[in-house]
Amino acid sequence: MTPKEIALAAVRALDEKKGKEIAAIEIADLTALADYFVIASGTSNTQINALCDAVEKALKEQGETPLRREGYRDGTWVLLDYGCVAVHVFSQEAREFYDLERLWRDGRQVDLTGLLTQD
Repeated sequence: MTPKEIALAAVRALDEKKGKEIAAIEIADLTALADYFVIASGTSNTQINALCDAVEKALKEQGETPLRREGYRDGTWVLLDYGCVAVHVFSQEAREFYDLERLWRDGRQVDLTGLLTQD
């Protein structure tokens, strides 16, 4: 899978599990950290972990496994590192505090029109 395909598969998995405020940012031209950040919020630690499980399951079915998974026990910010794609799932408070969208505002927002269901 291409990095963009991995990112979009993660977006779909997050949406299917009712992730909130899902965003994808292309950052390949800005850093060597990753090509894409996928960001979402969950309403509870349980939902955050369920969102991450859904992403892992969806991508595993496509032959992709994370290189690392950080923050699962804490449940306020979980990072799934797929090398070229970093999936960040936050509690609302942690998302506002770290504000990755502001930090990476020079990246290109990926148009998710048609991928996300209406809340």
